[in-house]
Amino acid sequence: MIEIFKKISLGNWILIGMILGLIFGLFLNFYVDNPFIKNVILMDNIFYLGGNGFIKLMKMLVVPLVFCSIVVGVASISDIRKIGAIGGRTILIYIITTAIAVTLALVIGIIFKPGLGLNMASVAQSSSVVMNQTMTDTILNIIPDNPINSLANGDMLPVIIFGLLIGYILAKLKEKTQIINDIFTQGNTIMMEMTSIVMKFAPIGVFCLMAKTFGSLGFEAIIPLTKYVSCVLLGLAIQAFVVYPGLLVILTRLNPLKFYRKFFSVMFFAFSSSTSNATIPLNIEKLSELGVSRDVSSFTIPLGATINMDGTAIMQGVAVMFAAQAYGMDLGTSALLTVIFTAVMASIGTAGVPSVGLVTLTMVFNSVGLPVAAIGVIFGIDHILDMFRTAVNVTGDAICTLIVSFKNNSLDTDVFNGKKPQKEENHHVTD
Repeated sequence: MIEIFKKISLGNWILIGMILGLIFGLFLNFYVDNPFIKNVILMDNIFYLGGNGFIKLMKMLVVPLVFCSIVVGVASISDIRKIGAIGGRTILIYIITTAIAVTLALVIGIIFKPGLGLNMASVAQSSSVVMNQTMTDTILNIIPDNPINSLANGDMLPVIIFGLLIGYILAKLKEKTQIINDIFTQGNTIMMEMTSIVMKFAPIGVFCLMAKTFGSLGFEAIIPLTKYVSCVLLGLAIQAFVVYPGLLVILTRLNPLKFYRKFFSVMFFAFSSSTSNATIPLNIEKLSELGVSRDVSSFTIPLGATINMDGTAIMQGVAVMFAAQAYGMDLGTSALLTVIFTAVMASIGTAGVPSVGLVTLTMVFNSVGLPVAAIGVIFGIDHILDMFRTAVNVTGDAICTLIVSFKNNSLDTDVFNGKKPQKEENHHVTD
């Protein structure tokens, strides 16, 4: 029996925790009338401790994880100057598609209002939210007065800017700062391992958070959650089948149907594995079949798996609107622009591993003062959504690679259009 439990993946354990928490919460809501058992023992102590303890563990990760990953991510792309136009175009397109993705998500959240009807204010206290700042103040606030103070207080926008500057300087100085570079690289490795350890407590945390939420709110929480999932899936579908094909047609005049016909197998593998990193070899191979030079794809695809997280950005955008509406908060224009900027920056250096987007979601929430407790409500269903958004992430990597290859004359359009067979490339692997 123990061996059977060991074979269940973490994602499935989180899903089990969500379902059990939902059922137990509804049971408490409708069948347990004793206030001492329901409120004092369970809701205000056991579930509060388990749920908020897990949330605090996630908050503990955010600043060092994001700071180290951004520094390492920027420092690692120092060879872009050697690659020239390919590197510049690749990063620019990745940033543009991520900005489009999170903007699309915010618009969907504003239109469909997934959090409406879910009164989260009765479950947890809210914090102040950035609503009325002018654009000038918003820009000034991302420049750290004291970067150490920003790191200590978790002021994420100044932390991101400081991390970008350090990464750029490390990339520029190269061997002169190799020891510092190694320290950040090892720090990033440590934080990723710590994230894996914290995530092992996710099923318990999700159970407690779901039980507390549904024990307080009952069935009224189900409809907003369903709307949240629908909004995320709608955003992912539009990004994958409207935005990407549109960019491909506008910038290359290539037929997107020919791309998707060959690429669906890669999308399905990404869906089943929930990790962009594991899909890198298959993605490169499939792009080679579509006429893309391996010299280009071997650079753009691993880079995309690190900094191009359009599916994750869509989830984060919808989650922000879901939480704001659930807490009855009205996000102003400056706050929405802050969300777009933070979500785009959060994608830089974020590892392409399952559910890491939820950790950086804490950073996005903090950037506009949203209570991170709302993440616990959507945590349990995230594994399913993670599969869909990973498929979108790798599709975005491939589309961007096709565009960059076309613009740099590294795409054989006859191979793409099926007019001639794939040409074998002589390439070697370097250490």
